[in-house]
Amino acid sequence: MFAKPVPGRTTADAEGDVVVLLIGVRVNHFWAVHQWLPVMLSMFRMLGELARDSTRGLLGHVLLTASPRTYYVVQYWESKEKLYAYASSPDMFHHKVWAIINRKEKAGKVRGHVGLWHESYVVPEGSYEAIYADMPAFGLAAAHGQVPVEKRGRRAKDRFAYRSQT
Repeated sequence: MFAKPVPGRTTADAEGDVVVLLIGVRVNHFWAVHQWLPVMLSMFRMLGELARDSTRGLLGHVLLTASPRTYYVVQYWESKEKLYAYASSPDMFHHKVWAIINRKEKAGKVRGHVGLWHESYVVPEGSYEAIYADMPAFGLAAAHGQVPVEKRGRRAKDRFAYRSQT
């Protein structure tokens, strides 16, 4: 469960475009546990669903908090097509959850107790770089693999300039 740090400096072994999804919840009213707890549990259920089927395209994720009210997941995806396919697949839990939310909204039953948000990014090669010092694989490196920093360049500008052979 607890990964050992990799000594020295490393970088992510990502090649090509990187697809990142930030998705989260904001608790607007702490006392409305019956409203926000199911939403948070749904996030974990979706992550479990994706973990059980690696062909869906989720490469890795990191759970984070921005405040006592806001919790989110940084997700790294194989492609935007796989992200779209998961989000819109009728047999996946995400589709079922959004159907419930849409029905509640249409019926005027959304009370604003919990906020939902997401941001998606397709980051072209040459527009990202990473460095980790005495860290286990984390974030982009956990999703794409971790290599010694010398493979991509010791300085950020060298890592930005790296181009894969594909």
